[in-house]
Amino acid sequence: MCNFYPLFGQQMPRKEILVIDPGHGGVDSGTIGIYGVREKDVALSVAREIVRWNHTFLDGKYDIYLTRYTDTLISLGNRSRLAKALHADMFVSLHCNHAENSEANGMEVFVHNRSGQYSRESILLGSLILDEVVRNLGIEQRSIESANFQVLREVTTCASVLAEMAFLSHQDESGYLLKGKNIKAIALAILLGIDNFKNLEL
Repeated sequence: MCNFYPLFGQQMPRKEILVIDPGHGGVDSGTIGIYGVREKDVALSVAREIVRWNHTFLDGKYDIYLTRYTDTLISLGNRSRLAKALHADMFVSLHCNHAENSEANGMEVFVHNRSGQYSRESILLGSLILDEVVRNLGIEQRSIESANFQVLREVTTCASVLAEMAFLSHQDESGYLLKGKNIKAIALAILLGIDNFKNLEL
């Protein structure tokens, strides 16, 4: 698919479509961590910064859509349906972690436990996002895990991952996410990981 450029009758190459899914929202706050940090707020803030970095740092390289733009609750089914309707090339769901063990920390990424082309691509996308965040921000690296999360299970036509960005139950990580500059840094690292994935010859 190409976009039509009316001035010269030329077609412009189609941009890659990226759907960013800020988890939770509205009455569903997600986990609430130390200092009262709410998962839904962190996810939306990072998503908005990814959109901003795409325009300012990558010159609008991607067409980015969010599953929610405000503090509203969107069903899991509608989140995945949006990705299908847009014919998305990538789907990234943003979340924060929580554990009873207050020492648990770091970032981990989940992919669906299906097999096939998009399974391999999802693992690679998740690995590159994780590598970029760990290398640039010093956040502890955990692992790539498989899971049967609905939002991943129903996105079957592109690479899709769910990123647990940090533990809100960990004092340092929860405090880290209170600062706007750190939200911007995580968003940029995630976007660079996505861009590294798309720059590969798959």
